[in-house]
Amino acid sequence: MSRQERISVIGVGNDYRHDDGVGWAVVARLTERVRQRPLPGDPRLLVCDGEPARLISLWEGAHLAVVVDCAHADPPCPGRIHRLELGSGRLERERHGTTSSHGLGLGSAAELARALDRLPGRLIVYAVEAADSSLGPGLSAPVAATIEPLAERIAHDIADHIGAAASAPGESAKP
Repeated sequence: MSRQERISVIGVGNDYRHDDGVGWAVVARLTERVRQRPLPGDPRLLVCDGEPARLISLWEGAHLAVVVDCAHADPPCPGRIHRLELGSGRLERERHGTTSSHGLGLGSAAELARALDRLPGRLIVYAVEAADSSLGPGLSAPVAATIEPLAERIAHDIADHIGAAASAPGESAKP
């Protein structure tokens, strides 16, 4: 991995709206994990309220950005995790009946970033289906149960990304 490459993990949401705080909780768990076992690539661990311009500024220049957000689905299955990866196509605003808990959503932010040429080199989104996004702190039990496994999945995504970058000699990463 080149010195200019950067990895960002961004928790999106509001931890005073119950399950909408799942992204922040995952970033908090990863921050705790780093104290015991460093993550490969020394990723930036960040939180954001989901406002598209702020979100874009956090992933801009990153070779890999992993975003964790709360989602609403119809029919709902609280705690179910959806993994979406932006490739050459579009990151759909709705996928499998899920939508972000924020007004414009990640799909809109990704399309805006694409139009402005400010997408990360690779974007992975984890959307966790919510049970409760009313006012108040604390996650519902099914969403809280996703924190540790999701933090581990993200650590594996980062390690896999670094491994792939290391096995592609002579290629410079384009953020």
